[in-house]
Amino acid sequence: MGNQELGQQLRALRAASGRTLLSVATEAGLSVPYVANLENGRGNPTVDAVNRLADALGAVFVLRVEPEGGTTTQPAAMPSSLVRLSRGARFRKDVQTIAEATGEQPAELARRLLAALAALAGRDLAEADWFRLLDAVLLVHLHPHATK
Repeated sequence: MGNQELGQQLRALRAASGRTLLSVATEAGLSVPYVANLENGRGNPTVDAVNRLADALGAVFVLRVEPEGGTTTQPAAMPSSLVRLSRGARFRKDVQTIAEATGEQPAELARRLLAALAALAGRDLAEADWFRLLDAVLLVHLHPHATK
């Protein structure tokens, strides 16, 4: 995993949990600029620092060594407008509604939804466009066997 991918995953987890850089950095015992640099794919974090960040984000850091040319997929970058959307009341309410309907954990569901939205859009969108895309994803998720 490269620094860029690690940064994207850290930002996605933080966004899904609705946390600020300050709160995550403080809980992990790291500086805000250090965490911001990691989220932006810069720096050379220690395993200890990544473990502390993962713990602060309610996640587990897993380190793997794979053969060269493995089939891992790179997650989509998290556009800044999607990060802002994830902090909003409507997004939180939608996630909570779906989590209650499906029995899923809200934080994990939010993380997966944000990753799916980022992958579907592939670029920065306006808030209204994100909600249109979210509505479509929710309709498919909640009504997978709907007939025409």
